[in-house]
Amino acid sequence: MASALRSQIASTFAAGVTAPAAPRPRWLRRGPIDFVFLADLATALICFGITNNLIRGYSTGTALLIALVLCAPLVLRNRLPLTAWTTSTVGVVWSSLAIQPHTLSKAPYIPTAVLVYGLCLYAVAVRCKVWVVVTAAVVTVIGAVVVDVPTTAGAALLSAIPLFAGIFVRSRHSNREQLEVAERRHEGERALLEERQRIARELHDVVAHHMSVIAIQAEAAPYKAADPPAELVESFADIRTSALSGLGELRRVLGVLRSETAITTPTPGLGDLDSLLESARSGRVTVTREMTGTPRSLPEGVDLSAYRILQEALSNAIRHAPGSAVHVGLYYGESALIIEVRNNDSQPARNRNGDALPRGSGHGIIGMRERATMLGGHLSAGPTVADEWLVTAALPLDKPVKDPQ
Repeated sequence: MASALRSQIASTFAAGVTAPAAPRPRWLRRGPIDFVFLADLATALICFGITNNLIRGYSTGTALLIALVLCAPLVLRNRLPLTAWTTSTVGVVWSSLAIQPHTLSKAPYIPTAVLVYGLCLYAVAVRCKVWVVVTAAVVTVIGAVVVDVPTTAGAALLSAIPLFAGIFVRSRHSNREQLEVAERRHEGERALLEERQRIARELHDVVAHHMSVIAIQAEAAPYKAADPPAELVESFADIRTSALSGLGELRRVLGVLRSETAITTPTPGLGDLDSLLESARSGRVTVTREMTGTPRSLPEGVDLSAYRILQEALSNAIRHAPGSAVHVGLYYGESALIIEVRNNDSQPARNRNGDALPRGSGHGIIGMRERATMLGGHLSAGPTVADEWLVTAALPLDKPVKDPQ
């Protein structure tokens, strides 16, 4: 127990501060040169000479030792303010016992000792914890009573000057740091907003433009041929509808990117499942649906993620397995919503020459997996032994989740 206490006291005095020193102004530091430390060193040397001269009536060894103990703490106050103040306190009390007050002059203390002690006390007030500052003030008053009772009030008032000065500087440093933190946060938010605006401009100028062109061309295409087949007209109508739907979704996303406030427009969910499946059927796949369990209201984040996962899985089936049969299964469990999207063709689509078309970069599956993981669930996608492609997602329902918008 005693060893642990000694170790704790030693570590406290070794660190001596609760925070590093505030950055020096440029005029107080040039590269590795710290002008504040140089000023402390010069002041300590001057005080050492003055103190040694004041107590020259004592033996040379005693005078040098007293002068060293009283003045050396000044050199430590920037790196170890608590250690410097403690050493100065011990030096003042010890010198007062060795040299009785009022012996050298009418003042009860050696003037240089008071100067060094005040500077060390100022450093403690600036950089040490509040309880350390309060303890230092109390010790200062008790020490003044021990050394010379009649001058206790004057000593207390004199020590209040470095204490209040240190507290004032500490408060300014704290306010400056808070202001810098706020400025950095605002700069980050501004940079984020500018990046979102840039992305929105790119999407609007490139993607939205091309989707609008697709919708216009799909609407005009049937009129370029005489008596086009009904199936062709229907296909172009489906293309136009899908392009307009995608354009609407894109504009909603652009609104989110450009807005600095929360968007209150409704987000898609499983309530829009019928329109999503109907849209997929127009993409040359046969879609069937199966629902088990008791459908119920879902948390907004789960509802949106379930819709987006189904949307991406159906889009993958349309791109990579055109003409296949897709089965969508939803299971409402007690603690989780299970989603299954299965198509009967795990082989990649092929071009006219029979070459396999690439399945893409895989960002869609990554995005689906990230949505499920964010909600605390999981997602798997891959071929099965029955030569099918299966996407399975489990989204928990028994804990609150964040809106993944």
